[in-house]
Amino acid sequence: MTNSMNDVINNVKNIASQVVINEIDEREIKLELNEKEVINVLSYLKGNGFSHLSLMTVVDWIDESKFEIVYILFSWKTGNKIIVSTKIDRKEAKFVTIKHLWPTARFYEREIHEFFGIEFKGNDDMKPLFLEIWDDIPPLRKDFDPLEYSKKKFPDREYEKDVIHEAKIIRGDING
Repeated sequence: MTNSMNDVINNVKNIASQVVINEIDEREIKLELNEKEVINVLSYLKGNGFSHLSLMTVVDWIDESKFEIVYILFSWKTGNKIIVSTKIDRKEAKFVTIKHLWPTARFYEREIHEFFGIEFKGNDDMKPLFLEIWDDIPPLRKDFDPLEYSKKKFPDREYEKDVIHEAKIIRGDING
């Protein structure tokens, strides 16, 4: 691990009382935090070179009844990457916004709200990005059943095959 990453880890340990540190390689680490300490750690990281929010996403741990919110941060100065994650209760899917730290987070939070149903306190722009007329549970939750949804929205239809017409198209007698 680089010296700059060691410094970051030591400072994070001073900020967060509970942190699990996983070294992925010499330039990449993952920090697993208690949800109450995420904002302080993200603020520290942003102020110390990790100015680029590369990605914000969610993992649905349905068996644990948890969502894991994942932030991937990058430092252009050092080339280091830090993954920050926390788990929240799946039944009370709420977390605080980070759009005050990274304004682009507002779009990630909208997408996460749309596809997982997590609300972000402080972000009042939760209108849909993609699913404008969606009326079911969020589609990236593991308990969403796409087959059931399709059957409900698009009932089975019976089609009669016209083999004579198809043969004429194949032979070139008629154009489609």
